Amino acid sequence: MISNQYTLIDLETKEEVVAAARGKLRFMKLDEKSSFNKIVTMKSKKDIKTIQISPKVGDYVYYDDAEDIPMIMEIMPRENDLERPDVANVDQVLLVFSAIKPDFSFNLLDKFLIIMSQERLKPVIVISKIDLVDDKTLNILKDQLQYYVNMGHELYYVNSKQRIGIDTLTHVFQDKITVLAGQTGVGKSTLLNALMPELGLKTQEISEALGRGKHTTRHTELYYIHGGYIVDTPGFSKIEFHIFRPEELKQYYQDFSELSEQCKFKSNCMHLLEPGCAIKHAYETKEMLASRYENYMSFIEEIKAQKEKY
Repeated sequence: MISNQYTLIDLETKEEVVAAARGKLRFMKLDEKSSFNKIVTMKSKKDIKTIQISPKVGDYVYYDDAEDIPMIMEIMPRENDLERPDVANVDQVLLVFSAIKPDFSFNLLDKFLIIMSQERLKPVIVISKIDLVDDKTLNILKDQLQYYVNMGHELYYVNSKQRIGIDTLTHVFQDKITVLAGQTGVGKSTLLNALMPELGLKTQEISEALGRGKHTTRHTELYYIHGGYIVDTPGFSKIEFHIFRPEELKQYYQDFSELSEQCKFKSNCMHLLEPGCAIKHAYETKEMLASRYENYMSFIEEIKAQKEKY
């Protein structure tokens, strides 16, 4: 999508169609059950309201090609709806992190995983730039990330410029719509170029002065890849999850759920100051990756510090 022009793929003919959105489409009256009606405040109940809706990448739509300019007439209900990146109806997210430049962030990984859990999306973790760190540093990172593999997450290590590890990724796209996401500068465009050399996407190295990359992807686009589709999205350095009450956070920690039955207060335990907490015990005895619990405590404080929205 660029401006008010949307490139559609007709599911019957497989042809591309450039269309515009019908004016009345932009304002829709939503009931409580609508997939477009999301809770974004402290309210526990969805209101019936009229909001502005625009097509986004991943939407299924009905269009009318009777006029000179095809018009999008209706957007079908969304299975899921991400804001940053701004896409809908995806099956999985390829989370790209670099081993260095920018440094790998467990905080950002855990935050991503919370959002993926909220949207019921499968994460596939990819570590790029493995050629820029020494073997000792890489092995330490691999040892720590094994915790996530043990949780059941798929994880791959790649050197996109030399195409090392690229072939191990190709099977994950079959019959799926995949989002490619991660911080600026981690090498998303370089990875896409390695997966699909015909794209020739512009890439840019991380800024030494700023410590972050510059945006090289200017718009959101859908590409056919290895039996499925992938969405390339503009880079970003800040993500937010919509959690308004601290007690809600623990439900998005699958490793906590497995241990919480051993807590003295079981499901009522917040895993903070309570005696007999199995989560704290796992952290203190190093059965749990230290950053996993430390990020949880950090996120609790972040949620508490939010301005309340009603």
